[in-house]
Amino acid sequence: MNSSQRIQARFGQMAPAMDMGQAVAEADRCLLCHDAPCSRACPAHTQPADFIRKLRFKNFTGAIRTIKSNNILGGACGVLCPTARLCEQECSARMVSEDRPDGADRPIQIGALQRFLVEYGHQIGFQPLTAGAAGREAKVAVVGSGPAGLSCAAQLAQLGYAATVFEARPEPGGVLRYGVVAYRCHREFLEREIADVRALGVDIKCNTPIDGPAAAEELLDQGYAAVFLGPGLWAAHSLVADDQPIQGLFSSVEYLAALREGRFNEIVPQFAGKSVAVIGGGSVAMDCVESAVRLDAADVYLIYRRSYAQMPAEADERVAALEAGVHYLLLHQPLGYLTDGEGCLKGLKLARTRLGAADDSGRRRPEIIEDSVWDMPVDVVIEAIGNKAPETSPSWYPRVEVDQRRLIVADPESGATSRPGIFAGGDIVRGPSLVVHAVQDGKHAAQAIDRYLKRQSGQ
Repeated sequence: MNSSQRIQARFGQMAPAMDMGQAVAEADRCLLCHDAPCSRACPAHTQPADFIRKLRFKNFTGAIRTIKSNNILGGACGVLCPTARLCEQECSARMVSEDRPDGADRPIQIGALQRFLVEYGHQIGFQPLTAGAAGREAKVAVVGSGPAGLSCAAQLAQLGYAATVFEARPEPGGVLRYGVVAYRCHREFLEREIADVRALGVDIKCNTPIDGPAAAEELLDQGYAAVFLGPGLWAAHSLVADDQPIQGLFSSVEYLAALREGRFNEIVPQFAGKSVAVIGGGSVAMDCVESAVRLDAADVYLIYRRSYAQMPAEADERVAALEAGVHYLLLHQPLGYLTDGEGCLKGLKLARTRLGAADDSGRRRPEIIEDSVWDMPVDVVIEAIGNKAPETSPSWYPRVEVDQRRLIVADPESGATSRPGIFAGGDIVRGPSLVVHAVQDGKHAAQAIDRYLKRQSGQ
């Protein structure tokens, strides 16, 4: 086994799931709350109180049905959702009070139970969902096979519509496939989730971009009665212009996609034994620093312009990066890159910062400290500072209103856009957000499309 193969093996396994005994024991801790706060806190309405109750009383298939009926990507959400600040944060088992602000006990491990149940369903071959009754002639096009698109298509199929998903990339899954490291959401795990969507009769056409002039709107002229837009955000923010390539500088999009596509023979020589800096403080940045450690980088630095407490990454992600050996360089603002004159990266130009008044996000704004600029030698930099809509994306749907960030303006409850018959959801509407929000956007849009098509047909 060569070095690339040895390193690739580190990316092949997700953390072990609960076994049945552990899952049942954890479910037995549930307090069986009436009007359970955990269910109210789930953005996708996966109903954790219901599936945990059923698991507690050994109704395994009923628990699985509850999850998949409410969230076709329940397995992926169980693995990737920040449950610690969503459903688990509201769990009554914590027994939070003024006298005991940290709780007398830990919350139920809702995400882990959700993952166990979905995987157990796959193990026993249980498919709780069925396509809706045939007979509806309307066809619906879904642009993008990320969480929003898959959720919308699955819901439409259950309502009896023929849903076709158009995906520009070679394989479906969107950010779940190309934007998350494999040891968090493995290929086979994702394939089983997508198989549940296909089992409903959803047709997924890969290598089929809908990105030409008015291409999305033309779908309405090609026999589709409605269109859902969920292409995600695949253009990356950068500190340099697109026409100024620097060798050794990566966007998180291209870096994570290379890992998921298995291009280790290409990636490993650029990282092994090198000094690597990742700019950013969110969950994507955490994936980048931890994976760089696994690539045998000599030193990995996380550079963030605010403080540790203000990082948007989850607490467990921050701790995991520290334990992996990542060096945190906080309260530092990147100003630009140092090159050797031939376009090869040699380092970063940084300035120290202090925290000033709060900005619109509620966090204190970083302010550059005068005369604090310094140069940091590094071999590789990954920019994990957010994604944006491609420059040309508004031309794909010229009659659909977009805002100054090129995000689609859509009704938050229905996903309806300014163009009748076209709906949208996920990151192309919200900006970078959680998988669970995209899932709910897709569900809401499918239900709105059903109402729209019934009105069109006079039902």
